[in-house]
Amino acid sequence: MGLKDKEPQTVEIKGNVLKCHVCGNGYFWNRKAQLNTAAMSFLNLDWANKSAICFICSECTYIHWFLG
Repeated sequence: MGLKDKEPQTVEIKGNVLKCHVCGNGYFWNRKAQLNTAAMSFLNLDWANKSAICFICSECTYIHWFLG
């Protein structure tokens, strides 16, 4: 199942409705992304890196990243 198989949704961040910085759209797909570092990859410890939540605009596909 890919992103486009899901229905895009509105997103609220700290009480504010997220709007795409590029096209102004207000509907997004979401997914997690791992923030790999060279050192952890070299040591084969990628699993220990932090993750970010990404909101992908359903119109222009710009990715908005949020840490934590």
